[in-house]
Amino acid sequence: MNAPFDAAASRLRAEAAIEPEGPATGPVKKETQVIAIYGKGGIGKSFTLANLSYMMAQQGKRVLLIGCDPKSDTTSLLFGGRSCPTIIETSSKKKLAGEAVKIGDVCFKRDGVFAMELGGPEVGRGCGGRGIIHGFELLEKLGFHEWGFDFVLLDFLGDVVCGGVGLPIARDMCQKVIVVASNDLQSLYVANNVCSAVDYFRKLGGNVGVAGMVINKDDGTGEAAAFADAVGIPVLSAIPADDDIRRKSASYEIIGKPGGRWASVFEQLADQVASAPPVRPTPLTQDGLLGLFSGDTVGRDVVLDPATLDDMCAATVLEKPSLEVIYEGS
Repeated sequence: MNAPFDAAASRLRAEAAIEPEGPATGPVKKETQVIAIYGKGGIGKSFTLANLSYMMAQQGKRVLLIGCDPKSDTTSLLFGGRSCPTIIETSSKKKLAGEAVKIGDVCFKRDGVFAMELGGPEVGRGCGGRGIIHGFELLEKLGFHEWGFDFVLLDFLGDVVCGGVGLPIARDMCQKVIVVASNDLQSLYVANNVCSAVDYFRKLGGNVGVAGMVINKDDGTGEAAAFADAVGIPVLSAIPADDDIRRKSASYEIIGKPGGRWASVFEQLADQVASAPPVRPTPLTQDGLLGLFSGDTVGRDVVLDPATLDDMCAATVLEKPSLEVIYEGS
């Protein structure tokens, strides 16, 4: 038996079992709008946020963009493909050197946008959700609640449902949530999960609501808009599936610049994000979600065929009579 492995496994199980604290139930008092953006991995949250934050800054807003994805790629588009040191990585190095983390070590700016990455553990070496919690604890030590921003945008991966990823919703750390999705089942499944989380914590007395949805790579088929209507949230913007957008974002080019071809898309989105009120959504059931798509798209004609013991053993299995004694009246 491997004692170190068993001890490490026990620590990981204990860490995974830690539940997030209950939500705050008092009124929201922050003047800064703290907005958590959720979506399926690869759906275009980082693209949307980089261009949104850039446009907001050009409109005279003070904006802080915080990447809360362990991949630490939220700010790469903003900084032309360059990665910036993460808070967790920098904190570890500074701690070993006996030094304190300073703002300039982890926060960087471009054309009025302030940005930082929380980071996360290496694969197999810790829980990403716990890393987010640790990252926010460090932010509080750096004075997060005293910073004078108009908007703080938090980029969260929506595929993961652990306590750390649900932190802004569970602890009322933001006023509203925005979901980024497309016209595909998987991204809408993630969006529905986020709506379910918001609804759950509203039942417990929380204040966070969903401000709306951004439809990215919109091909005009309408499933995402139908989803938004069904759960009771507005569509804040529909970013078209255009080859010009794809090529420019692939080369780390900001397209949300005033006067540019796509400026109006992000000007409208910036206005909507600022003014959209947080609402309590009505999440869909799995069947309701599938109902947004045609049957041949999602395979609704598939029948669940129960397996037998013969199937599992790839042979005919003789059923042996039970030797259990059953007493009358037991």
